[in-house]
Amino acid sequence: MEYIPFSKPSIDQATCDEVVDCLKSGWLTTGPRTKKFEEMLSAYLHNPHVTCLTSATAGLHLALAALDFKPGDEVITSAHTFVATLNTIVIAGAKPVLVDIDLATRNMNVNLLEQAITPNTKAIMPVHIAGLPVDLDPLYALAKKYHLRVIEDAAQAVGTDYKGKKLGSFGDTQVFSFHPNKNMTSGEGGCVSTCDETLLKKINVLKFHGIDRDAFNRYGKTGSQEYDVIEAGFKYNMLDLQAAIGLHQLPQLDTFNKLRIEKASHYLRELKDVNALQLPGTPNFDCTHTWHVFTVLIDPRRMSRGDFMQALKDKNIGTGLHYQPVSLYTYYREHYGFKPGDFPQAEYCGNHIVSLPLFPDLTESQQSYVIDSIKEVLA
Repeated sequence: MEYIPFSKPSIDQATCDEVVDCLKSGWLTTGPRTKKFEEMLSAYLHNPHVTCLTSATAGLHLALAALDFKPGDEVITSAHTFVATLNTIVIAGAKPVLVDIDLATRNMNVNLLEQAITPNTKAIMPVHIAGLPVDLDPLYALAKKYHLRVIEDAAQAVGTDYKGKKLGSFGDTQVFSFHPNKNMTSGEGGCVSTCDETLLKKINVLKFHGIDRDAFNRYGKTGSQEYDVIEAGFKYNMLDLQAAIGLHQLPQLDTFNKLRIEKASHYLRELKDVNALQLPGTPNFDCTHTWHVFTVLIDPRRMSRGDFMQALKDKNIGTGLHYQPVSLYTYYREHYGFKPGDFPQAEYCGNHIVSLPLFPDLTESQQSYVIDSIKEVLA
């Protein structure tokens, strides 16, 4: 079997043609394609307040920066996440406070959330891991009770539904990623969707040097070269070159997600009797899990994670590691005092988790080979 990566974007010829047309147009930075992509995202998410950025990390940073934290302010998030979640909290000027997870879903254990809230808490940042939504109703009830903002790290959950409503169409603020290994891509890129028009306006200023209008409004035929700088901003604006990819990915997103759901269901059926694996669980509320990744936990009594990943690599099967215990990275241990044992469920998950190949173009024969190889390796 030829090498099977753990993730691979689905790019069609129309996307390639759009990118070439963008290159030939001479307009590569923020312009008409980015504007059209934002309009399409607004329609898909049923939210008029959407802005595109260079990455979801940029979106998290700006959504947090727009809250104007003071020294000592805290943001609560999950102990199982990619480090960008914590990094953006720190860069925005707040202190990350972690909550342990439910081991079955890998998501924040909302039952532990209230005890993490202090007078210094200003926001909650739930992380919808692998495309599975956090239970948002009790989370938003706590946010309302304590007057907290909610910035949802939905980087892995574009197209996910929670109780019949699409993430990004309700609540406070959501940030999505269009990285190449996500459910849809724009090469790199991301967007913020929010119910807060004032927050959106501030993000739009901060994303381009604090200038009060973007390049398209200055260099276009009807634009003006004069502008004002009203904030000390950043350089996070999406390129038309990125949007050219996204324009053709978004209409295919629901199909991509349907294929991911089918392949994840096949893994769940075929691997349910493999005792050395703990498969991902499902929550007790209505939702659509869009399966950004399919993760298993390896029983260390049977095989170490490193040996398991190497054994699959020897069979030309790629795997991913999503994620190591974020609280135990050197920076966060030294600056915030996190130590082993603080978040036992997240640490166990982070020490034994492996992501299996999952992407829309994964063939039936490839997936069968992966499943058979896993059973052989663990036998």
